[in-house]
Amino acid sequence: MRETAMLTVGVHQSVPIPLDIDLSCGAGEVLAVFGPSGSGKTTLLRCIAGLHRPRRARIVCAGETWTDTDAGIHVPTERRRVGLVFQDYALFPHLTARGNVMAALGDRPRQERCQEADRWLAAVHLNGLESRRAAALSGGQRQRVALARALARDPHVLLLDEPFAAVDRAIRTKLHDELDALRRRVRIPMLLVTHDFQDVVRLATDVLVIERGRAIAAGPIETLTSRADIPWSHHALDAGSVFDGRVRTRERARGLADLEFTGGGLVVPDRGLAIGAHVRLRIPAREVILAINRPEGLSLHNILEGRVSAITQHGDEHLVQVAVGDARLLAAVTRDAVNRLALAPGRPVFALIKSLSIDTFGPHAAGGFNRGDTSASPEYTTDPR
Repeated sequence: MRETAMLTVGVHQSVPIPLDIDLSCGAGEVLAVFGPSGSGKTTLLRCIAGLHRPRRARIVCAGETWTDTDAGIHVPTERRRVGLVFQDYALFPHLTARGNVMAALGDRPRQERCQEADRWLAAVHLNGLESRRAAALSGGQRQRVALARALARDPHVLLLDEPFAAVDRAIRTKLHDELDALRRRVRIPMLLVTHDFQDVVRLATDVLVIERGRAIAAGPIETLTSRADIPWSHHALDAGSVFDGRVRTRERARGLADLEFTGGGLVVPDRGLAIGAHVRLRIPAREVILAINRPEGLSLHNILEGRVSAITQHGDEHLVQVAVGDARLLAAVTRDAVNRLALAPGRPVFALIKSLSIDTFGPHAAGGFNRGDTSASPEYTTDPR
């Protein structure tokens, strides 16, 4: 699509909902806007879409200025190349799946709109359901129609407002997989508003954490989740590091797969991971044990050598950031452990991680995706453009 597409946003207002946020998102990136209910996430999306006029803002997408309050510019929603996917789908219940997508294709000839709608419905795996009315589709199918309709507008940016909140966990996992595969093909900025950290871990390339309308942390997901100074417990979350990796080998006889990431190598349960596949890993901080000497005779497979780079106390827990190669790994330990091991920045340590403690997300050998379960969903193989 547009490799040069970039969204830059600055929104600042004190009423009716406080917002003090600056962000940017590039082509092929997914910026997860994460925070509790009432923190201003949806209002931020409404500003970008032109549905809310903030007191002070500048919004530029793909070189087009959509909002500039200082210059008196406010492009109306219908003239912004925005794809919107809402929590409640917002489909026309009396129209078919095809009809809903055709409604987004403007004044093109009917036959052209019909063909284009069918191509997008095929891209989201709704072949054969084109003529089914929206009201007769399942929740996951309606969400796919909403996604096809949003993308059929040929948007410069895709805005996703809690898009998985109305579906159960199994369907959510499939939709995660499909959206991740699709975003690698359409190459536009995507903003994902969510209060579910599972959405963030699975889909985000970058994260913006907001509270009460203010940005409290932002950055690439690997950097942000490995910071020791962010109080994830405030969001009822356990701290944990997220990395992207690649499958190097599989040892079926042992039931293991070997992965490489920026910090070196990791051994995880095989679970049908495809050799050469790119996967996402999450390592919970409470599953990482630190040692000052390399241990022997243990059942675990992963012993990573690194150095302490930061330590932050959060209540009774100390989060220790360990530099392992180019990666940063978090370990949650007690104050006693910090004292006994004399942990301090610069201290060499070994990080011990059980293979079963590592969550893996990505394509498996059967051609679908893996999250430690058996649900599968094939990758997209065509670009409907």
